[in-house]
Amino acid sequence: MGVNEERSSQVNLLENQDDHPLLPLEEGQEGQYTGDGSVDIHGRPSVRQNTGNWRACPFVLGNECCERLAYYGINVNLVTYLITKLHEGNADAAKTVNNWSGTCYITPLLGAVLADAYWGRYWTIAVFSTIYFIGMATLTISASVSALQPPSCTDSVCPKATTLEYAVFFLGLYLIALGTGGIKPCVSSFGADQFDDTNPRERKKKGSFFNWFYFSINVGALFSSSVIVWVQDNVGWGWGFAIPTIFMGLAIISFFSGTPLYRLQKPGGSPLTRLCQVIVASLRKLQKEVPQDSSMLYEVQDKRSVIQGSRKIEHTNDLNCLDKAAIITDDDIQDSGFSNPWKLCTVTQVEELKILVRMFPIWFMIA
Repeated sequence: MGVNEERSSQVNLLENQDDHPLLPLEEGQEGQYTGDGSVDIHGRPSVRQNTGNWRACPFVLGNECCERLAYYGINVNLVTYLITKLHEGNADAAKTVNNWSGTCYITPLLGAVLADAYWGRYWTIAVFSTIYFIGMATLTISASVSALQPPSCTDSVCPKATTLEYAVFFLGLYLIALGTGGIKPCVSSFGADQFDDTNPRERKKKGSFFNWFYFSINVGALFSSSVIVWVQDNVGWGWGFAIPTIFMGLAIISFFSGTPLYRLQKPGGSPLTRLCQVIVASLRKLQKEVPQDSSMLYEVQDKRSVIQGSRKIEHTNDLNCLDKAAIITDDDIQDSGFSNPWKLCTVTQVEELKILVRMFPIWFMIA
């Protein structure tokens, strides 16, 4: 075999591997698999006709609707429970709820890092949903068992809750906060993963999915703010917390029921590490000048990014100082395979940091 023929064979093999990362495509199978690198629950390439798309979305939407119903079923009337059942003052009750709500919006940072860097979205949702359900069940037990509640008020004297009563209540409450931290940042993205961005028809459907996603949130919130609150005020807090717990169980069942149909994106490593690599690499080349032609900057030649579960991002002309991280130097050429990301980063890595920097003014305005 000649050199040109051998090189052509290697190129063809690489192209096949890029279209199908785990198994080489057979002739006539080009449209069989998704083009975004997604896999099924067993780690095999996703078959377009059998996975994802709208066939998988009802399970995701059902999970979100039931989870939001469970969350707001606790959140909406929690101040009233603290005042009437645990005999806290108005200020203390409001402070307790604010602290808990704030925790619910901080824990998604943990869930997002675990999903993106280590577990993937599916397993992050699965694990944290289980924690969420345990928290709901604990809170329901706290509200149902009389031994875990302070005695009723007599002659305007309301005994405070004991340490044990508070411990069980806060254990359930903050397990819920931890659980929602793994669900909140992942479910919408996981639903979007069911649509292949490389397929124009599926890409158009993604916008409709988000419409239905936020509709599901509002349906759950509406049911909680009306029916669940009425049950808590007129039937009892045991049932008022038990019903959201049941719906959280339904959310888990709905999520796992769609497992054979899901498309999963592999975790792509820690985004914080990638951002630090861009900063370090650009500082190493501080004295270098960015070439006028952006095609001279380093980027892999494959169709997809080297970051698992991510696609390439096109180069932009602002924040050129960060482009220094993608300048190819003689030292980089001597380095085998451009393998040190602390010295040389791809354009996609650089653009990730640029996107983050562009968000700073918005965050400052909000703060």
